[in-house]
Amino acid sequence: MLIITPNLSIPEGELQFNFSRSSGPGGQNVNKVSTRVTLLFNLTTSPSLSVEQRRLIREKLATRINKDGVLRVVSQKHRTQSANRRAVREKFILLLQQSLRPRPVRKKKPVPRSVIERRLENKKHRGRLKESRTRAWEERD
Repeated sequence: MLIITPNLSIPEGELQFNFSRSSGPGGQNVNKVSTRVTLLFNLTTSPSLSVEQRRLIREKLATRINKDGVLRVVSQKHRTQSANRRAVREKFILLLQQSLRPRPVRKKKPVPRSVIERRLENKKHRGRLKESRTRAWEERD
């Protein structure tokens, strides 16, 4: 059982692991042993998630979810399959925690008067600079 948040846990049975050859470290071992781990989690059929949780995960992890609604997480950092399996689980938990965390509400604040004055002064300065260039150009003609 993977505990994501205090009110969300996902049973191991909902996760599918695929193994393949890794491109990472391993020397001669890299050509013989399947150490790369790919975790697949089907969002659409998971009974552990609420409708709102599904929506949030789809929204925030859209680049990792395919058209069938399967979330894909990969780890090939370590030399052993067991270490990559642990790493992919941790990565999966972290991704779900981040996607389910509520976004803080932005409080709109008034623009300080000094900022407005500085902007207007910069605009005036720019205008004077351009105006000085055009007058010099007109005198030559």
